[in-house]
Amino acid sequence: MPVELSGHYFSWAPNWLVALILVAVAITGALIVHSILFRLIARFASARTVVANSFALRVRGLARYALILMALGVVMPAVPLNPVATDVAHKVFIAAMILLIGWVALVAAHMSADHYMGQFQLDTADNLLARKTLTQVRMFKRIFDILIVTITVGFALMTFDTVRNIGVSLFASAGVAGLVAGFAARAVFANVFAGLQLAITQPIRLGDTVVVENEFGTIEEFNSSYVVIKLWDLRRMVVPLSYFMEKPFQNWTRSSTQILGSVAFHLDYTAPIQRLRERATEIVTRSKLWDRRFVTVQVNDTKQESFELRVTVSAANADKLSDLKAELREQMIVFLQEECPSAFPRRHTENYTAPDIKEGRGEAKGSEMTPPGPH
Repeated sequence: MPVELSGHYFSWAPNWLVALILVAVAITGALIVHSILFRLIARFASARTVVANSFALRVRGLARYALILMALGVVMPAVPLNPVATDVAHKVFIAAMILLIGWVALVAAHMSADHYMGQFQLDTADNLLARKTLTQVRMFKRIFDILIVTITVGFALMTFDTVRNIGVSLFASAGVAGLVAGFAARAVFANVFAGLQLAITQPIRLGDTVVVENEFGTIEEFNSSYVVIKLWDLRRMVVPLSYFMEKPFQNWTRSSTQILGSVAFHLDYTAPIQRLRERATEIVTRSKLWDRRFVTVQVNDTKQESFELRVTVSAANADKLSDLKAELREQMIVFLQEECPSAFPRRHTENYTAPDIKEGRGEAKGSEMTPPGPH
């Protein structure tokens, strides 16, 4: 009946023009319905919650594509095509529906993941659980995206006999092609499996402070094949996922964001150790950057002309530790300048005349030498 109606109303036009007009009318009608529908949804969502607005934005393109397919499915029986063209159009429509299903799966997965991740905040003092969860969800989301896209495109191509037969014949007649393709994709698959391992074992997480290739930075972003590290000077280092499964690196916040650090002062032996210990402890305990957990002042090393006084402190995270160490250095230097200027290391020398050089002895007459012992 639809074919007869189309032939009755468009008897003056060739079949290809009739098909073009029907397809154009279907697409135009779908776009009009989509525009009206989402204007109503936008008005409704604006008076509701942020979740409703986010949902409308995410499904806007998906809904447009779905309405166009629905409209084409309605007019397809009325399109006057020959059997071969009808078969091709039918397979294209099936492939388009498969792609639509894959798109729906991706949107649903992304919305579910974002809703779940919205329950966690990274800007809190104790964000270990949040970083652990967000890392897992984002890594699994990347892997899920790759799987869904691969499976969807594969099934869509399988609807065409020509493509399927070409692919089967190529791999059946030339096994070398498969080996070459597998070798070429080795790095890609290595990063995919590395991402899966990272999501499960989590040697690194979002927000972790790490040292990679002697560069200090913070894990800023996870992708399907690489990790972006924000360095201390705002540069970005891009590292393949497989790197973290193959090479050693430092993770300063693996089990906790709390961290220890030390500041060393090289001082003269006349420096008052107890007074310096009291002053360093006072500076740390009064600082807002200290986490009230750990502070010690110890003589760490002795040399001929000076000794090393080490102050070890703790902080809630690496950023605060760095600022606390800088604050401690500055205030201790000011204290030494004002209260104990003699504590700065200095070298004492004395000019004296050595005995005459004798055979078998390496003593130089009139040389300037430094007496042994502390000064």
